[in-house]
Amino acid sequence: MTTKEQKNKALELLRSLYIDREDRGGLNFNSPYEALVATILSAQCTDQRVNIITQELFKNYNEPEKMIQLSEEELKEKIKSCGLANNKAKNILGATRLIIDNFNSEVPRTKKEIMTLPGVGSKTANVVLANAYGVPGLGVDTHVNRVSLRIGLSSGKTVKKVEEELCELIPEELWIKAHHWLIWHGRDICKARNPNCQDCIIKEVCQYYLNNKNEKDE
Repeated sequence: MTTKEQKNKALELLRSLYIDREDRGGLNFNSPYEALVATILSAQCTDQRVNIITQELFKNYNEPEKMIQLSEEELKEKIKSCGLANNKAKNILGATRLIIDNFNSEVPRTKKEIMTLPGVGSKTANVVLANAYGVPGLGVDTHVNRVSLRIGLSSGKTVKKVEEELCELIPEELWIKAHHWLIWHGRDICKARNPNCQDCIIKEVCQYYLNNKNEKDE
């Protein structure tokens, strides 16, 4: 069982490690609309791959009025290397149409409104609102979920529960930054397979490391 003191120590260490990257995630974008499209594309895909795709896509289709000119088949062809291209193309164009028709071609600024868009759940809404508009939120993607459970910051059985427990633990003014600490740690050190525990700055307060260490010592 991870104590609150251990949790806070883990967060302090993560901040010290990623303070130079705490204000940004791994996706490249220059507008709220680009942030939305990139985040939808990032589902079950690496940010590196998404950035390769959007570097070309956004040259000509970086605004709702431009994107909506594409058919689903045309957009699918342009994003096919990111996986789930059928659903992503459908959702991007569906969201784009609603943004044009219902929101004066601007990505909504509230979670309630942005979640009316196809392909936008709680995680995507939090990520887009935080990164595009600075709205406090703590999106729980695969990295945040994995790292939080391993460290012991949360014991939630669902993504929603993990989000709730993180938001309760971390001050609201640090939600966006903490989201980025956990993402970077998941990519750099605490990987899904073969986490690099030996080089991890927080191993002595990490439940995963301590449990494995104790098992080896027995």
